[in-house]
Amino acid sequence: MSQKVLLNETEVHIALHRLACHLIENHDNFQNSVLIGLQPRGSFLANRLKYILVNDYKIKNINLGYLDITFFRDDFRRGGKPLEANKTQIDFLVEDKNVILIDDVLYTGRSIRAALTAIQSFGRPLGIELLTLIDRRFSRHLPIQPDYRGRQVDAINEEKVKVCWKENEGEDAVYLVS
Repeated sequence: MSQKVLLNETEVHIALHRLACHLIENHDNFQNSVLIGLQPRGSFLANRLKYILVNDYKIKNINLGYLDITFFRDDFRRGGKPLEANKTQIDFLVEDKNVILIDDVLYTGRSIRAALTAIQSFGRPLGIELLTLIDRRFSRHLPIQPDYRGRQVDAINEEKVKVCWKENEGEDAVYLVS
């Protein structure tokens, strides 16, 4: 198994700040917008973006929640072992808000489809956007595209994209594993 670096620590840092700036351009002070990180991997990206927005760009009162999509997936009963759900934590209303769904890698689109169904349990958003650090554009099963992307990657199906976060794996990096 070999690994190729797609983004090193500096490039991850640049991509995160660029994504934060795009969010500010479209959502100004976030008064009518909320961030929702998809559990488990999207929560690291969502936390990092909120930190940058609050500390570097002085945006106040950003609502951040975490959404577990385990039982909304169309493949949750297909595996040999039972799935373990993560915790959904949304302590604000999404009704009539602009929701930004956040995940680390957009691959087939099935996780996002599940998230679109799951978020309806919390109200009817005014609009929903998708932010992803890595967009694997040639692997879609569903017609889903990100509104914000850190980097687009052309990976074939056998290749995996591995996103590492300092908080979890001890480094900020993105690898293509084959």
